[in-house]
Amino acid sequence: MEYLQVGKISNVHGLNGEVKVIPLTDDIKRFGELEGVYMGMDKDYFEIDKVSYQKGQAIIKFKGISSLVEAEDKINSFLWVKTEEAKRPEGAYFLFEIIGLEVYDVSGNYVGKVKDVLQPGANDVYVVKNGESEYLIPGIKEIVVNIDLDEKKMTIDPLEGMIE
Repeated sequence: MEYLQVGKISNVHGLNGEVKVIPLTDDIKRFGELEGVYMGMDKDYFEIDKVSYQKGQAIIKFKGISSLVEAEDKINSFLWVKTEEAKRPEGAYFLFEIIGLEVYDVSGNYVGKVKDVLQPGANDVYVVKNGESEYLIPGIKEIVVNIDLDEKKMTIDPLEGMIE
């Protein structure tokens, strides 16, 4: 079974077992849509009782964790969801889906394979390698014209000089 990390417990919040969670997703509000998550390396399932948000973190109260001591034991634990249950907006992709795609330009010329995805700020940047050559491709609609996950293929319309 495949899992995606969606958060990391950073600290406790209050005395009743609530925890602060650093989101590892671009939409923190997704925590409010989850019924539960898998926690830690053993991926034990915990139902979510309630979620609130504070200073860029989710404050989560899990069923079965009701004290400060129980919550402290969970600090630094990662939170996971099953990949097949993960929701993504139309036209959005998980990073693991992008890595490994074969990249071609709009003329059908092979550019390389996506080896990594950088997230420096405004948009993702795809690291594409072909032998000794490495290209940094901005993940914007003007450059990335198509992503076909079934074909494991990305089509780009590179700016002049981008691929040389």
